[in-house]
Amino acid sequence: MAAGFARVTQSPLDVGEHISAVSDATHGAVVTFIGQVRDHDPDATGRVTGLDYSAHPDAGRLIGEIADRVRGQHPLVVLAVSHRIGHLDVGDLALVAAVASAHRGDAFAACESLVETVKAEVPIWKKQYEVDGTNSWVGL
Repeated sequence: MAAGFARVTQSPLDVGEHISAVSDATHGAVVTFIGQVRDHDPDATGRVTGLDYSAHPDAGRLIGEIADRVRGQHPLVVLAVSHRIGHLDVGDLALVAAVASAHRGDAFAACESLVETVKAEVPIWKKQYEVDGTNSWVGL
């Protein structure tokens, strides 16, 4: 039986690990979301070269509570979600979510809810570096 997880980590994120954590013979649908660092941002004046993600000490607990809440709203799913902190370069994975269920509708709805809630409620901030050497905080 798939178990899933929810965490904030400094380790690189592995999409396969997330899929494996939610997959089993009862699940016909596995929906994934991959959020990766891009080379531009509406708040940047130039090209983005990297980010430093910082998290409140309660971020790990809060992402777990969000996962529990989404599971409560979508009881037919199993989910795994991770947000990375520390320094990330363009292309690195910052957020990975995988949600599995017997049917795709449940998995899609739960994955969207999970990702949107994590982005809105987990206290994680980013310091954004630009090609000209400037930097700025986003999400404070």
